[in-house]
Amino acid sequence: MLSIKSKLFGSMTIFSKIIAGEIPSYKIAENEKFFAFLDIFPLREGHVLVVPKNETDKLFDLPDDYLSEMLLFAKPIAHAIEKAFDCNRCGISVVGLEVPHAHIHLIPINSANDLNFTQAKPKALDESLKKVQERILAHL
Repeated sequence: MLSIKSKLFGSMTIFSKIIAGEIPSYKIAENEKFFAFLDIFPLREGHVLVVPKNETDKLFDLPDDYLSEMLLFAKPIAHAIEKAFDCNRCGISVVGLEVPHAHIHLIPINSANDLNFTQAKPKALDESLKKVQERILAHL
């Protein structure tokens, strides 16, 4: 289910292209409304993006029921991240400046600085991403 913008203008966000399978990803979970996959430029190992399949630019422009369902979809993923990585908790962040498609970041953290998006985010290697994916999926 894509937005009117995509249907009218034919432009899809990079996240919609990932959801559609046009761009490969390391999928963590999916249902009829949401898609979760590894960030290939992670702040920390285990960094997951959760996106609605509906193209909406800003997270808080999502309908209330959709927003609450998104958090419920993310909850078992967050628990799996906490089990898969040595961290105090799974942090959540909404930045949304880099892609005009609502999304949340789930990141294993030990301090508030682990959510600092101004630090360098090098591209992760494919073999590393595959191992991270397997670690999270083992706990879902």
